Amino acid sequence: MNARPRWLAPDLWFWAAVLAGVSYCAPAWFGWHGPSIVAWKGAGVGLLAAFAATVVASPNARWLAAIMACGAMGDVVLDAVSMQAGAAWFALGHLLSIRLYWRNRRSAVEASQLARFLQAWPFWLGVPAALAITALLAHGDPRAGVAIGYTLLVALMAAFAWHSRFPHRLVGLGAFLFLVSDLLIFTRTAGPAPLREVAGLLVWPLYFGGQALIARGVVRGPSR
Repeated sequence: MNARPRWLAPDLWFWAAVLAGVSYCAPAWFGWHGPSIVAWKGAGVGLLAAFAATVVASPNARWLAAIMACGAMGDVVLDAVSMQAGAAWFALGHLLSIRLYWRNRRSAVEASQLARFLQAWPFWLGVPAALAITALLAHGDPRAGVAIGYTLLVALMAAFAWHSRFPHRLVGLGAFLFLVSDLLIFTRTAGPAPLREVAGLLVWPLYFGGQALIARGVVRGPSR
């Protein structure tokens, strides 16, 4: 069997993605625009999709590659077309994520009643809290219903990620960072004035950091 080309090494793609994602903080913070900036924005999560695609031994990696590809498309289309078109790509990615996490959910047989109760905290606490924050920030906006519906989808994605057998410190944490970054987007546009600037600085780092943790954790695989 021929040796695998070095350029196909998964870690090479992962760290290239980290470099692209971290370096994009500059245009995100300073408001740079242009086609090259849009391509730069999509490169981070796009390279995470390539990272997942090179992990041929993991059956979950194919789903991860599709999820990250949807995220990269959302990043690009959000700026190149419209917020609604970008949100549609992200919504598709969240639906694929929920399916992936549901297929790798934790078994209730393996846990005590207390453990199952604590394991489900994202559903009975995290999801309602995210919806309440969005409803508060979007109050009076004619698109409030759409914002609340989208937040519900992201919050469910994060809850299912936490309930999966993937590592909590990677996939669970990453999914909730993604959720927080979306809530900060609403804060940046409709939140209290003192928080808007801080929210703007945190949106991209939390979003990309969350995606990178999710990618690393899913590739590592679920616990037995």
